[in-house]
Amino acid sequence: MDQGDQPPVPTEPTVSVKFRDYYEVLGVARGASQDEIRKAFRKLARKHHPDVAEDKEKAEEKFKELNEAYEVLSDPEKRKKYDALGENWRHMGDFSPPPGGGGGFEGFGGGAGQEFHFEGTGFSDFFENLFGGRPARGGFGGAAAGPGAGRAMRMRGADIEADLLVKLEETMSGSQRRIALQKPGAAGGAPEARHVTIRIPKGITEGQLIRCAGLGQPGINGGEAGDLFLRVRLERHPDFRVQGADLYYELLLAPWEAVLGATVPIESLHGTVRIKIPPGTESGTEFRLRDKGLPEDAEGRFGDLYAMATVVVPATISNEERKLWEDVREKSNFNPRA
Repeated sequence: MDQGDQPPVPTEPTVSVKFRDYYEVLGVARGASQDEIRKAFRKLARKHHPDVAEDKEKAEEKFKELNEAYEVLSDPEKRKKYDALGENWRHMGDFSPPPGGGGGFEGFGGGAGQEFHFEGTGFSDFFENLFGGRPARGGFGGAAAGPGAGRAMRMRGADIEADLLVKLEETMSGSQRRIALQKPGAAGGAPEARHVTIRIPKGITEGQLIRCAGLGQPGINGGEAGDLFLRVRLERHPDFRVQGADLYYELLLAPWEAVLGATVPIESLHGTVRIKIPPGTESGTEFRLRDKGLPEDAEGRFGDLYAMATVVVPATISNEERKLWEDVREKSNFNPRA
């Protein structure tokens, strides 16, 4: 989908980019397993989610930081590239990205010594310089044929691809995002800065591309500019796992709720919903809530929400509670191994 851009705005001096220690952000060791990384993210994301925090603005920034760290460390390819920076980067403070990526890091800018800088994508400058502004597949167009073919050929500029962090809430009704883009100047000229308003449509999905015509690499010898493609990365949610338009939710139950039954409220993206838990519910029981997932299309169809029951045992109990559990043990005929 094409996005209209607005007139160029004055350029600003290039600033140094502060290194981000994603392992420190999530509080895990550099050798942490994917399961340890996932658990650390979920714990911190629940604590700092803007819906539960008192300071919404501060929580919003912290939540983005956690998402960015998880985006990198949960992706084997991104994590490998990030780790390749080396331990010494921890002690180097601020750094300025080398032209064209240098040292084999083609993610710094768009190649050929041309650097792209973004603001408003939901990711930090560090992330964008390391993973953004990369050449898209089939980025360079062919030469312009016709009269004057003996002269220098016109070449279409390369297409560029970057990531755009989108909240699950934004997929519910759509939104707009204003992005500041500093792109290389044509024919080696000064960098060109402009603002572009991106429309995020309802029902947008993970990996979908938003096309910004003419915002890629400048053309050569009068050739047209390439395009900028923003690849959607859905923000990781501490409670929901996304699979297509369906959402999966871990429904935690106390032992007595599972045994006796209960009505449990949960906060979905559609508001508060209540799930009736029948007596004798076991861990792994799946409850399907129709049309409580993400939009499937712009016509109003939604995916489903699946609540997966998990019975949780209290880690500590009081003396009074212990006596009650012992009383149940003595009087119950239940044997799970029978």
